[in-house]
Amino acid sequence: QVQPVESGGGLVQVGGSLRLSCARSGPTFTYMTMAWFRQSPAKERELLAYINSSGSATYYAESVKGRFTISRDNAKEMVYLQMQDLKPEDTAVYYCNSYAVNSGRARDSWGQGTQVTVSS
Repeated sequence: QVQPVESGGGLVQVGGSLRLSCARSGPTFTYMTMAWFRQSPAKERELLAYINSSGSATYYAESVKGRFTISRDNAKEMVYLQMQDLKPEDTAVYYCNSYAVNSGRARDSWGQGTQVTVSS
């Protein structure tokens, strides 16, 4: 089963920016809606954003709308999450996955994720 590989996390100050990357190879990438999630201790995994297969449509959770931007490069089989104006509550492990919009479920195995820590 496909397992995405996330990277780009780190320690950043409040108000700072980070760009996360996700490599998700496989022959079906260009047909997949892709999504970013995050999970912090004692909280359930949260859907942040998703982007359709062509990149022409996106969705954002209210918690990140206006601050985060999801994008994809189908030629490189990559998905990105540009994060701006980061807040302490954005501290979490961030994951990407292919996403079934109708069921609201991730399709792939979960990767290791990438840790984002926002310091105040």
